[in-house]
Amino acid sequence: PREPAEGAAFAQRVDPEREPGLSPEQRRFMAQVERAQRQRALQRQLRSRNVLLALGIGMVTAGIYGYTFYSVSQERFLDELEQEAEMARARA
Repeated sequence: PREPAEGAAFAQRVDPEREPGLSPEQRRFMAQVERAQRQRALQRQLRSRNVLLALGIGMVTAGIYGYTFYSVSQERFLDELEQEAEMARARA
C-alpha cells in the first residue's frame, strides 16, 4: 500500500451532525456503516467469550471424566467383589 502524501487528510473522522456539506442520504449511509461496524465488533467479542466458555466446559467435563476413572478403577472394584465373596464363603 502507498503511504499517504504529507499533509493529506487520511481517514479523518467526520461528525455527521457538524459537517455542513453532507446530504441526508450520506448521513444515513454513515449511520448504517457505523451500526455494521459495531455489530462486527460485538460478534467478535461474543465469539471469544464462546470459545472461553467452551474451553471451560470441556475442562470441567474432562476433569469429571478423569476423576470418575480414578475413583472407580477396575482393581478396586474387583478387590471389593473378592472381599464380598470371601465374606460369603466364610458365612457358608
